[in-house]
Amino acid sequence: MNGDLRKLRRTLLHLVLAVIAALYLSPLLYMLVTSFKTREAAQSTTPQWIPDPFTLDAYREVLTSTDSPVLTWFLNSLLAATGHAALVLVTAAPAAYALARLRFRLRTPIFSVVVATLFVPPVVLLIPNFLIVNELAWVDSLPAVIVPGAAGAFGVFFLRQFFLTLPGELEEAAELDGCNRWQIFTSIALPLSRPALATLFLLSFLTNWNDFLWPIYVLLSPESLTLPAGLGNFQGANSIRYDLLMTGAVIASVPVLVLYFVAQRWVIEGISRSGLKG
Repeated sequence: MNGDLRKLRRTLLHLVLAVIAALYLSPLLYMLVTSFKTREAAQSTTPQWIPDPFTLDAYREVLTSTDSPVLTWFLNSLLAATGHAALVLVTAAPAAYALARLRFRLRTPIFSVVVATLFVPPVVLLIPNFLIVNELAWVDSLPAVIVPGAAGAFGVFFLRQFFLTLPGELEEAAELDGCNRWQIFTSIALPLSRPALATLFLLSFLTNWNDFLWPIYVLLSPESLTLPAGLGNFQGANSIRYDLLMTGAVIASVPVLVLYFVAQRWVIEGISRSGLKG
């Protein structure tokens, strides 16, 4: 009797999860389906889940457009998001390790100040960041969307919490073997923190990839735009071309989905280990 009840509960749970998954996936699926429709079918008020006829005209038009260089925007976003995520790891990892594993005066106040900056609205920093970028002559170039924000507080906070879970015995053994702090950091802490580093890289990549407000302030020429900013202009020029808009959305979502499927093992491992101590 108990076994039948557990099977029933498991079946109901799977059914509920399937319904929730369908609710979340249906907009993405309809976006993909619409990108393969003709202009007329995409504008139809009758929902059509199977394109009839199936066509790639929207992809050809989007990728070959001279007025809206979507492929150039795609490459700009890919370079900017990858460079930004890598720079976040370079700046956050040493700071987080120092705040987690080193003992020095003012460690707690410094960490408190770092965490306090998380409560500062990003829009407040638009003008100061623009003035700095302008002084560096980075306006209308990719460094303007790569460097600002790379030394943010979230990466330090996130990695610090993970570094606190590392066993102290490993560092003590390394010190007995003659390793200095930098060697312990690079040879022990970083390799053990690959799940957390992969998770932070993914989150930083997504943040930069989806950023819309900052690029429209610092990227001026159409060839320098990133994909979100470029698609904003593209939507204004093609407000009723749903086939083109959905095609642009599909192109924008491809790197995100690929990166997630590649890094999901590290992300899951990082989350599952986040509560473990030595």
